[in-house]
Amino acid sequence: MSASGGARPKIDPELVGFGTVVKRCREAASLKQGQLADLVNVARSYISHVECGRTKCRRDFAERVDNVLDAGGEVVQAWDDLLEQIKQVRYPTHFVAFPKAEASADQLRVYEHYLVYGLFQTEAYARVLLVDDDAVATRMRRQELLFRKPPPMISVVMEESVLYRQVGSKEVMREQLEYLIEIALREGIFLQIVRTAYHRGVRASFHIATQSDRSEVAYVVKATGGEVTRDPSELAKMSKVMHTLSAQALNTEDSRTFIRKVIEERWT
Repeated sequence: MSASGGARPKIDPELVGFGTVVKRCREAASLKQGQLADLVNVARSYISHVECGRTKCRRDFAERVDNVLDAGGEVVQAWDDLLEQIKQVRYPTHFVAFPKAEASADQLRVYEHYLVYGLFQTEAYARVLLVDDDAVATRMRRQELLFRKPPPMISVVMEESVLYRQVGSKEVMREQLEYLIEIALREGIFLQIVRTAYHRGVRASFHIATQSDRSEVAYVVKATGGEVTRDPSELAKMSKVMHTLSAQALNTEDSRTFIRKVIEERWT
């Protein structure tokens, strides 16, 4: 479908992280997109597309932008980091399409009913679950987005059974639950515990990544692995389920209190 037919350009989540750095450096230099475009001799729309992840620029363009913005190598480093991440990060085949969306999302909504959410796992907990050092390193690299500036807003509902399900030793579980309390105190992270019960519409764990243009990608856990979907009807169902779960779960403060109680009663 042509642009005149109303089709929206697709945003490639793989490039949004780089575009975010360009935008931040441009704004730090107090330049508008058109002004930067004039300085690097491209159309304003090209700057817009780079910042939104709609186009892949060359490294020499990143160098020109870095020089113009006096970014001290930050833009070039972001470009190099992106390529390195693409080359190094390894994921299970059923998951491979989702981390790109996760890494560039400005909002993540998650329901977990069996294990601690991957971005909130300690290395010791992850090491029990994963088969080799490379897989553990990959999971730890995923967690770097928690320290991104600005970080995404993350809303997680975990079933209480996750807190009782032993993964590794008691020491591993205690460290993991203590870390959940710590991370739940960070700005922009909302962790809720929902009691183990029947919740209408809930079939499996799922993750929803929302991009800056409000497009969404979801990963749904299946018995044989999982699947990634952009289907609007499926996303609408998951959003409805997420609202229901959040309403039925303990609030964030009571959830932290509940986790402390489980630590004291089960893992001390």
